[in-house]
Amino acid sequence: MEKANDLEQTVATLKISQHSDDHTGSETSDDEKPAARELGLVIAALQNTVKENEVKQPLTIQTGNAEELHSGEVSSDDGLSSATPDTSVKSSHPQDDEQPTNEDTTYEGPSGHDNITPPTPGLPPTPGLPPTREHPEIARQSDDVADIDNYSANLIALNAIDLKEVTPNTLSPREQERADEPVLRAVHHLFNNRFMKAKRLFESESHRDPLYALGLGSMAFLKAVMTTNDQATKNAIDVLTTTYGLTTAQIDAATKKSVGDSVVQYFTSYYNYIKDSRGTGLPASPRPATQKDVDEHKITFVPNGILRAHVAKAECCLQIAILQLLQENVMGYIKCAYTSYSLVWQEYKRMGQVHNDFIDRETISGIQFGIGAVHLVLSTLPQKILRIVSAFGWKADKHLGFALLKLCLEERRIRSPMASLMLLAYYTVLTSICPQVLVDEYTQPAIETLLDAQRTYPNSAFFLYFAGRTSRLARNLTLSSQSFLYAIEISKNEWAEVEVLQLCSYEMGLNYMMQHEWEEAAKIFDMLCKERYWSPAVFRYLFGVCLDMAGQRTEAILAYADVPQLVGAKNSSTAMMEQYVLRKIASLEASGFQDIDMTLCALEYLCLANLFEFMDNGLLEQSLELVDRSLGYIVEAEKQEYSIRTRELLPETPPPQYFDQRGALLLIKASLLNAMGRFKDTIIHLNWIIDHKERITVDKWVVPFAFWEAGVTSWGLDNKARSRVFWETALKYTKYDFEYRLAVRLNLAMTRLDELGIPHEPTKTLDTQQVDGTRVNSGSAS
Repeated sequence: MEKANDLEQTVATLKISQHSDDHTGSETSDDEKPAARELGLVIAALQNTVKENEVKQPLTIQTGNAEELHSGEVSSDDGLSSATPDTSVKSSHPQDDEQPTNEDTTYEGPSGHDNITPPTPGLPPTPGLPPTREHPEIARQSDDVADIDNYSANLIALNAIDLKEVTPNTLSPREQERADEPVLRAVHHLFNNRFMKAKRLFESESHRDPLYALGLGSMAFLKAVMTTNDQATKNAIDVLTTTYGLTTAQIDAATKKSVGDSVVQYFTSYYNYIKDSRGTGLPASPRPATQKDVDEHKITFVPNGILRAHVAKAECCLQIAILQLLQENVMGYIKCAYTSYSLVWQEYKRMGQVHNDFIDRETISGIQFGIGAVHLVLSTLPQKILRIVSAFGWKADKHLGFALLKLCLEERRIRSPMASLMLLAYYTVLTSICPQVLVDEYTQPAIETLLDAQRTYPNSAFFLYFAGRTSRLARNLTLSSQSFLYAIEISKNEWAEVEVLQLCSYEMGLNYMMQHEWEEAAKIFDMLCKERYWSPAVFRYLFGVCLDMAGQRTEAILAYADVPQLVGAKNSSTAMMEQYVLRKIASLEASGFQDIDMTLCALEYLCLANLFEFMDNGLLEQSLELVDRSLGYIVEAEKQEYSIRTRELLPETPPPQYFDQRGALLLIKASLLNAMGRFKDTIIHLNWIIDHKERITVDKWVVPFAFWEAGVTSWGLDNKARSRVFWETALKYTKYDFEYRLAVRLNLAMTRLDELGIPHEPTKTLDTQQVDGTRVNSGSAS
């Protein structure tokens, strides 16, 4: 906690008021005080914002087309449309002991001819009723392992597990559900900011029970996602890998005692089921058994303990895969996760109507969460990467992912809050990547998911963070920053205090940049640099660009000088950003910072992050004025340099070469105009970039990003078929800064085009290998 104490002065600079009743130590005594309701306040304000936006900005589409953009003929079949899929979260009562409805959610598979029914847990078992369960808030506190001295303060680790001593899990489904009650309480603590209580409960049985160990792994996973720190990521992967070993040992211990029975036979044959599932979103389903089959033919199933361990094993792989994807690394963990989930799915479907007698509800919920999450994760990947990880033969299905995660969410089991986080991550984080196409579709579902979470976790720092991200989608940056401040304040004196502070502070820094509050943004980035959050080099650079925008150029140049000494990222995504920053500074230094007025580094960063969409028109107009001023500096410099050539023969001064600077500024201008809805005004600027693409040699990312903006322009002009042409052209470019980021954005946009039924037009796709001239005309490469 020493590091957290060092941050108290910084917290004050972030306008966080101190509570008079703050406690010291690693655990708050919030069981004795009423739960805070900040999340509910934020959601109420957010709903008002959305309603106001609907009144202020009724849906209007600028008429016309993008014919002037020289890249292809306008297609006339833009009239295709499809109903937007229902992505709202159905409201459920938060009480854990509520009797769920006996209603299946039916999903039509990709083939369109087969109805697949995802599992619905919670049906009362045939003999009697489900076990009664105390609400986590009123559970006996003595169950929560009071001796804090026996446990580490903040470090999460799984040590001293003797895998040879792991024994089989022989509990029946009902016994297992009763035994898992402490895990459910721990999850409730975790998502109500009582992190240390959750940690101690998970630690109590983590040496022998995979679900407890997975709870610790999930805590480490959440911390790694918040920090994007290499050490935190390594620690999370270590804990998850140890948990994976524990699950495997428990499975092996059980199967060794079952030689010759259905377990071994099933483990040798289930790969055929997986193979037969190719082309669908779900594993193939064997013929379900009936009660008569069980009674008369003595059908046996894989024991519940083995199935439970397989789900935990799969979830370890899933979380490791997500951590690697965040670092833009792709390995085989997604395949491993799907394989284990498939095994349990096959056995669950084989149980048919009698599944409640043979499998516990937490395990069924785990399958729903796992397969749903796998589908959502894969649906976000660029096609070139998806082809690698999906070589095992099945296709990602985003809507099936939504359906399964919502089933998991509604049952209020152990994995329900993680399902909420997965949905919110998709609705907010991915929408932020591609807001021009997705914001209208997913803002309302995000609000509804937050409303659902608020009923059970009214003051969760995790959900307050996503409330801040959702408020940004609604263009309410003040409310967004307030939500991040709530999350910071409510996490004080707890296990994740530093991580929540740093994550939310970064988001507030971006908000301040979008609001042109440059000095406030500079303070935050300076703090994050000193705390060595994510990349000190990038934050020192952002500190400098904000100072420059605030008129403190000397201080900004001094900050730029510090950046090269701070570079040292190991993962690919951070290293890519650091290389971009180094090239930017090297370009400025090459002119002795004489050309710094021709570059708007702060707006360029916002443009690359696609953040103009969240700024109001007044701030966009101010940004546009800054761009025009910088373009004016380029014009003046060119006039001066050309005037020399009118007076001297073969002067030593070379002809003006400002193609990179002008290209970047015109891209920023086009992005700003698109965000303002002035789509036709972007055409001349994007055409200049496309016409001079071979002259832009330093900032090579400008050209593919220009094709992205051209697609946005066509989208705004209601010519979606033309958008596909531009976006497919952008995908042809390689080996430029932020290639992975743009590829994800393009994949999301083109997936939306597929959902709307906009056809592919391969004959109109621009071939960047063939087009070497300064014009792209008539829609085909020539």
